[in-house]
Amino acid sequence: MITTESVRTLQDYDTSERFVARVISNEPITPPGAEAEVRELVLEVQRPDFPYEVGQSVGLLAPGDPALGEYEHFRLYSVADLPESEPEGLPRIKLCVRRCTYLDEVTGERHPGVASNYLCDRQPGDRITLTGPFGLVFEVPEEHDANLILIGSGTGIAPFRAFVKYLYRKVPDWAGRVWLLYGAKSGLELLYMNEEKDDFAQYYDRETFEAFKALSPRPSWADPIAWDQAIEARGEELWAMFGDPKTYVYVAGIAESLADLDHVFARLAGSPEKWARRKAELRAGRRWVELVY
Repeated sequence: MITTESVRTLQDYDTSERFVARVISNEPITPPGAEAEVRELVLEVQRPDFPYEVGQSVGLLAPGDPALGEYEHFRLYSVADLPESEPEGLPRIKLCVRRCTYLDEVTGERHPGVASNYLCDRQPGDRITLTGPFGLVFEVPEEHDANLILIGSGTGIAPFRAFVKYLYRKVPDWAGRVWLLYGAKSGLELLYMNEEKDDFAQYYDRETFEAFKALSPRPSWADPIAWDQAIEARGEELWAMFGDPKTYVYVAGIAESLADLDHVFARLAGSPEKWARRKAELRAGRRWVELVY
């Protein structure tokens, strides 16, 4: 994953401190008929002093392919909920994992993603090796009346699920607006907003929270997510929020969405140049943060 504060490769992470987690459950959170298979894993961390903070990720160390000289395969996954402790005192965390395949541009063959398929195939009782936690990408602003614009696509919703829950459970004086813009190919793939799980429904009656869903108009044709249609009716209001010095914009998900968002926000601004200046101001004030893959 990449953040705006520092660009790091997976090789830059220290994975020497490791711990074991036991799989408690592994359930699909995309309904039948969805093109993507996304699963939620509940893991019991075999470490009572697990030092997790909201917004962090954990590293998975999956078995690699020795024939390719890779004995373990390292990937990062955002924690998708606040940790909970069982009576035994061991914390439990949730991961949101999409089963991935990758296209070999030379042969045209599709290959299963090593880490995602390893996790998606784990059964209750299995033990996996983790490392971390890493990073604190999305922070709660010091001003509790700040505007938060949370923009997620795909499994990029995972850190925001934990972040929003933290705001409304742990920050009792939070009074700022929280706008969640969530993009997916189809309604079936709106994670935590579909008929399998709709965790965000618990916030719909809060005056400060609003959610906007952006879908692809023709998902079977691989059309891009229609961000513009999702925000068109509130575009002027959104642009005004971008200009407020107490607005923070957090973006998580697929890196390809960044160009689409820039195009939509340039239209709101009136020109690409005007949007570039506003985005640069947000970045300079550490009020625009990305976590993309």
